[in-house]
Amino acid sequence: MRVGVLTGGGDCPGLNAVIRSVVRKGAQEYAWEFVGIADGWSGAVKDVTVPLDVPTVRGILPLGGTILGSSRTNPLRLENGIDRIKDTLAAHRIEALVTIGGEDTLGVAAALSEAGVRLVGVPKTIDNDVGGTDYTFGFNTAVGIATEAIDRLHTTAESHKRTLVVEVMGRHSGWIALHAGVAGGANAILIPEIPFDLDQVCAWVEKRFESNYAPIVVVAEGAAPKAGQLVVKDQSSDEFGHVRLSGIGDWLARELEDRTGKESRTTVLGHVQRGGTPSAYDRWLATRFGLHAVDALRDGDFGTMVALRGTDIVRVPLTDATRGVKKVPPELYAEFDVFFGT
Repeated sequence: MRVGVLTGGGDCPGLNAVIRSVVRKGAQEYAWEFVGIADGWSGAVKDVTVPLDVPTVRGILPLGGTILGSSRTNPLRLENGIDRIKDTLAAHRIEALVTIGGEDTLGVAAALSEAGVRLVGVPKTIDNDVGGTDYTFGFNTAVGIATEAIDRLHTTAESHKRTLVVEVMGRHSGWIALHAGVAGGANAILIPEIPFDLDQVCAWVEKRFESNYAPIVVVAEGAAPKAGQLVVKDQSSDEFGHVRLSGIGDWLARELEDRTGKESRTTVLGHVQRGGTPSAYDRWLATRFGLHAVDALRDGDFGTMVALRGTDIVRVPLTDATRGVKKVPPELYAEFDVFFGT
């Protein structure tokens, strides 16, 4: 079999581990050939490919990013986008695809599958918001990076007795904010799933100061106040219709300073969370996903996505992955209410 491999959407640690796993198992166990598709769906539409074989993937396991490149190109918005992808696959005699990405990339994959393209999906996103799987690779690394940043910010907050607001990624879901905030000992954690009460946040901040310690507030980029709107710096959007977020951290810091009279500063972690070396867990999970994706191709189980359920890797329909964003359940967030303000 001749297999194409594509990475789409935002990059994250662990992508190279999946590529390596897919190519090594497919080539060494089944003597398959592989074609790398460059820059996500952009390369699929424009017929841009790169060599992909076992020598190509040697040494890439610990590398962040993706050797194939990525983009947020949405072929469903392009004229004859699906047909152009089919033409690329035919030109390179590609019989099946391994599509590695988040909700947007897998949404395109689902449309291609319905159009007759044989493919298997692999869930990727630092936000951990892809449906059908307990965890995505990239998330563990992002949480580790955010937690280390919070640990470091505690000391400078204490030195100056300032409120420090830490803005982390999380457009529709607060998985990073919740995990890193709890692990880093934040005094308030604000997530998109629950509109926050600014008066309550101020009360938590003031309570922290009363104990002679400085507060840390962790806020996901998609969080919004009650009876308010999402705060953004830029109203432009990408090809999937997503507004480019960031701005809630600065807005919140200003509000907290005005309302409490205490100096506030903002740290926006941004793309730092995406870059660098993947954690051991993300390398392990990405490798397992790659191995099982090859098994799904071998079995002809197309139109599916490999997923983590407990400790098992299973296959779910791509429609499960693209039905909606996986959000933090309220009961999980509520477990940690006792820590806020302390």
